[in-house]
Amino acid sequence: MTESRLAFLQQLAADYQAHDQQVAQRADRYLNITPDTGPFLALLLQAVGARRILEIGTSTGYSTIWLADACQATGGHVTTVELNATRAALARANFAQVGLSECITQVPAPVADWLARTSLAPFDFVFLDADRSQYVELWPRLLPLVRPGGLVVVDNAVSHHEQLQSFTALVQATPGVTSVVVPTGKGEMLIWKASLATENN
Repeated sequence: MTESRLAFLQQLAADYQAHDQQVAQRADRYLNITPDTGPFLALLLQAVGARRILEIGTSTGYSTIWLADACQATGGHVTTVELNATRAALARANFAQVGLSECITQVPAPVADWLARTSLAPFDFVFLDADRSQYVELWPRLLPLVRPGGLVVVDNAVSHHEQLQSFTALVQATPGVTSVVVPTGKGEMLIWKASLATENN
């Protein structure tokens, strides 16, 4: 992460936090990840050597920049799905500002429909930070698109624990995956899809 890019992210975090504090309706807030979650995601991505990265829920692109910057070390690419046109436009401008547009593909589509038809899988790393009410529905479509040995990271695992109870139970009942919650930021659930070698042991 260059100093200029980090300074830009720090300013974005401050600006967007101020925005969210002034907006009464939750649907109008940007709801980006916390500043300490970005470096955590970047470390995880590089640790697994992820090259095909999927983000579900771009918002204004703050988290996407962390992912895209990290994937430059792995030769990877980020595909990020966001249906809200206003937020996607803000994200696009942010990507251009930090010189990461070529590392990122934006998808303006309902995520369930896109998952059903994408040809970009398998993904090495997935960051899930969208409408939590959809997660249970998305899981059977998402998991097959993650490569064996791949990692799924779910935001808000502590801050919105109750809203994720059904999803968490579904994950825990899924054969071939292991999950743990790390209390970074608003809580990150790490879901590891077992490699084929592990499954066969």
